[in-house]
Amino acid sequence: MLNFTVGPVMSSEEVRKVGAEQVPYFRTTEFSDLMLENEERMLKFAKAPTGSRALFMTNSSTGSMEAVVMNCFTDADKVLIVNGGTFGARFAQLCQIHDVPGQEIVLRHGQKLSAEMLEPYEGKGFTGLLVNVDETSTGVLYDTEMLGRFCRRNHLFYVCDCVSSFLADPFDMAHCGADVMITGSQKVLACPPGISMILLSPEAVERVSDAHVRSLYFNLADALKNMERGQTPFTPAVGILRQINVRLREIEAAGGAEAEISRVAGQAMDFRKKIGDLPFKFVSESPANGVTPLHPVHGDAYEIFVELKNHYDIWVCPNGGDMKNTVFRVGHMGNLTHEDNTTLIHAFRALQSRGML
Repeated sequence: MLNFTVGPVMSSEEVRKVGAEQVPYFRTTEFSDLMLENEERMLKFAKAPTGSRALFMTNSSTGSMEAVVMNCFTDADKVLIVNGGTFGARFAQLCQIHDVPGQEIVLRHGQKLSAEMLEPYEGKGFTGLLVNVDETSTGVLYDTEMLGRFCRRNHLFYVCDCVSSFLADPFDMAHCGADVMITGSQKVLACPPGISMILLSPEAVERVSDAHVRSLYFNLADALKNMERGQTPFTPAVGILRQINVRLREIEAAGGAEAEISRVAGQAMDFRKKIGDLPFKFVSESPANGVTPLHPVHGDAYEIFVELKNHYDIWVCPNGGDMKNTVFRVGHMGNLTHEDNTTLIHAFRALQSRGML
């Protein structure tokens, strides 16, 4: 299988090897040391401010999105939500479920967010901002520095879902002023799904520690206390956390965060160049490195996904909802090469020769 989806992605041999091992007991000094090493590297790669903490949640990244909404906001807040697709809409849904008042900046599929679009929301009493930095459904990358300046001017608590952008696009948590960063194990970390990470700035640590949350599993203050000794409140996905440790070491040995971001960007650039004469239209006005959404000029997007999967053993990523038949996505994260891009291009040309493109 050749996997161009946006998660799970292709894993390295070393990461896969750890996944095949017996899973050890975890209430040990050895596992605590591994967890604290994972935290140290996550904070380093995200350029988190001094005094930040990282939590490792055994759930999908949507679980961490929900945990952040529950622990960082209440019905006394008024949040601004950037909604440019499926995952922005999910933040809006979570705020609604947990009675957090909010307003959405609704963008069309692929639309770039500009500073001018933020002007109507200046000085309007908002207390927080939530954004999916790479809106994975449309491949739009939002400007975290611009949003950070807006949050500083208006004294907003700033939440960045970097699930698909962490280690794929430049991100400096301290410089842009993000209070929270969320990501997941199955994206650039190229491990199996099941672990999501929440990075908290010192201000976020204080807010979470003072929160009164009606939840056992999603009580982040409890998670913070346990992480002081390199542990989690409940049984974590031990095997995946060991794989994350191997992967973080791989990234460090290959040159760190900047080198990995450059590698993903190069993979994306190579693909976008090679696809230039094929009958596709790019969707995003502000493309992220991790994924390229494509609109087939003639063919059906979902049929192309199925055909590649069933007859070429190549997986691209379908879309849902109103984009199911019009847009599919090609990911650039994980253990992929430029030669793999060429293999996918050959498959596209074969589909074109059969009238499917």
